[in-house]
Amino acid sequence: MAPLNILTFGASRNIGYFAAVRLLEQGATVTFLLRSPSIFDEDTTIRKYVQSGHARLVKGDALNEADTRRAWDAAGIVDAVVFTIGATPSSASFSLTKGLVMKTPNLCTQCILNVLCTMPTSAHGPQPKLVVLSSTGLTPAAHKALPILLKPLYSMLGAPHRDKVAMERVIAHCAGWTWDPKRDSEPTVDLMGEGWTERSGLPSRGSLDVLVVRAGWLTDGPCEADKGKGYRVSEQELGGYTISRKDAAHFVVDVLTRRWDEFSKKRVNLTY
Repeated sequence: MAPLNILTFGASRNIGYFAAVRLLEQGATVTFLLRSPSIFDEDTTIRKYVQSGHARLVKGDALNEADTRRAWDAAGIVDAVVFTIGATPSSASFSLTKGLVMKTPNLCTQCILNVLCTMPTSAHGPQPKLVVLSSTGLTPAAHKALPILLKPLYSMLGAPHRDKVAMERVIAHCAGWTWDPKRDSEPTVDLMGEGWTERSGLPSRGSLDVLVVRAGWLTDGPCEADKGKGYRVSEQELGGYTISRKDAAHFVVDVLTRRWDEFSKKRVNLTY
C-alpha cells in the first residue's frame, strides 16, 4: 500500500493530532490547516516531519472558505481527510444556567460545509475518504442510552451537541443517509444557514465516502489498544462511559490504513 496523503482539520491537538502523528510514523504525508502554525514551534515530533517534507503547515481557519480551499490546494491529491474540529477551552465558555456556551455556535457545521464545498471534484482524481469526529449522546435516543452517571454531564453540552447534530445533518445529506427529524432532530437555520443544500460545490446527495465516529466521553488516558486491549465499536448504541483520545486516534488510523471497506459510509459509536 502506497503512503497516504492526508488533509487534517482540527489536528493541532487531541484526537486529530494523535492520529496525524500515527499516520506520519507510518510514512504518510499530512497537511495541517492551522490558525497558528507556531503551535508546533516547540514540537520536536512534528518539526521532524516538517523538515522531511511529510508534514505541511498551512495557516488559516476552516471557518473561512478561502483558507479551506488553500489547504486543499496545498495538500494536492488527497487520499483521506480527518476532521476533528470541536469546542475547546479557547472557543467556549461555561455558564451555570446554559452549560457550555460556544463563541461560534455553528463551528463544526460551518467548517464541515467549507471543507465539503471546497473539496476538489472527481475530475481532479478519486474523491477522498472522510473521517469525521462526532459524539455519543447527541439525539434523544442516544442520550437515553447513556450510563446514568454521564447524563448530567452530557446535559451541560447542549450547545456543542446541537452543533454536532447540524454537522451530522450536512454529512447525512451528502452521504445519502436517511434523516428522521423526529428521531435525529432537525437543526435550526441559524446553525445550518439559509439554503445550505444549494451551496456551490457541496457534493451531490449520496456521493460522499465518509465515516462518522461518535466517540464516548473523551479522556487523556493512554492508548489501551497499543497494549493489546480493545475498545468497542458498533453502529448500535453501546451505553459505554469513556474512550481515550489516543484510542480514538488509534481507531481512526486503523480504519484509514486497514479497514476502510468495513466502515465506509457508516456512523459508529466508539467506547470502552
